[in-house]
Amino acid sequence: MSDGAARPVRASGTVHWVGTGLSVGRTGLSLLCDRAGAVRLWGRNRARAEGLLAQLHLRGRAAPRGLDSDNLAAELQPGDIVVSMLPATEHPELLQTAIEHRAHFASTSYVSMGVLAQANAATERGTVILTEAGLDPGIDHLMAHRLVAMARKAVGPQAEAVEFTSYCGGLPAVVNEFRYRFSWAPYGVLAALGSPARYVEEGATRTCAHPWEATRTIRLHQEDFEAYPNRDSVPFITQYGFPDDWSVDTFVRGTLRNVGWRKAWEPVFATVREGDPARIHALADELAVRYPATAADRDRVVLAVELRLRSQAGAGWWGRYRLDLAGDADESAMARCVSLPLAFGVTRILQDAVPPGLHRAAEGAEADCWLAFLNGNGIQPMFEENHLLS
Repeated sequence: MSDGAARPVRASGTVHWVGTGLSVGRTGLSLLCDRAGAVRLWGRNRARAEGLLAQLHLRGRAAPRGLDSDNLAAELQPGDIVVSMLPATEHPELLQTAIEHRAHFASTSYVSMGVLAQANAATERGTVILTEAGLDPGIDHLMAHRLVAMARKAVGPQAEAVEFTSYCGGLPAVVNEFRYRFSWAPYGVLAALGSPARYVEEGATRTCAHPWEATRTIRLHQEDFEAYPNRDSVPFITQYGFPDDWSVDTFVRGTLRNVGWRKAWEPVFATVREGDPARIHALADELAVRYPATAADRDRVVLAVELRLRSQAGAGWWGRYRLDLAGDADESAMARCVSLPLAFGVTRILQDAVPPGLHRAAEGAEADCWLAFLNGNGIQPMFEENHLLS
């Protein structure tokens, strides 16, 4: 423990799940109802929380709360766990409240500057911040850490021609003319397209101001998809533990879409390219009405994480995890893949198995533990590997 760090706060057994959106799944929330001493589901209002509990057949197993009428801060006790399914922009304030009350915090979102700025405070208060613990980011991290560990064992700490790709997509199970249905806030989807992407290609770091312009076709299990880079991939080279003596030719984390997506979305790209927030918000509202995810729809999650490399002596190794999961009447694939790993991460906090401070999903033996759990609970990726000779 670092100087000034407080003794780790033992978990109290109470979980406050904040948010009732489309990514809240029955499987994940049910797991917490089984393993936590108490679960409180916080909606924007109590009616939304009650409605979701009824929809998920969890009425009576978790207590509904409303952010507009009940006081979350007043209910927090040391060792409680706050799980945020709210938009990432709301995490810093919620995290601050958790830290002030010596409560732990968990979310599926990327680490923002507002969250990173509070990491030291969490350590000093003896509390855990668990982030990037959903699907993407989350399950993709677990797969990447496992592939790197296996590649290091096969090839060693020195390698060349290293190629890493990680692509994930939430897709309609039945393809429509728009090649998409919204499973999260449409404005968030459009805003992500408006952010530049940074990645490694042909050994050089590249930046693409409009990520869709870097779209290419890739083939997975005899099916073609369109794939494009998103966000900043480069820091994950270090996060995934690539040895310094691996010469990286390709490193891309990105998004999968159905073939025909880029053509179907040309009018959307034109608005995003203009960068007018008011017009983007208006378009997002229009698209939400035209292409909603309804109870009758079935969605599909496809995730492929691949690593290929060779040693300087010519021996090579290739490995890939591939997940392809469709939703059903009880639960969407997206809700299952986001909520279940998050819920498992929360159970690790309940077991006092996560030290204080900031954590992103899991790595090493912990990644093995998470993947084994997911495999036993309906999220069963396929794994392929090959030892190559030059």
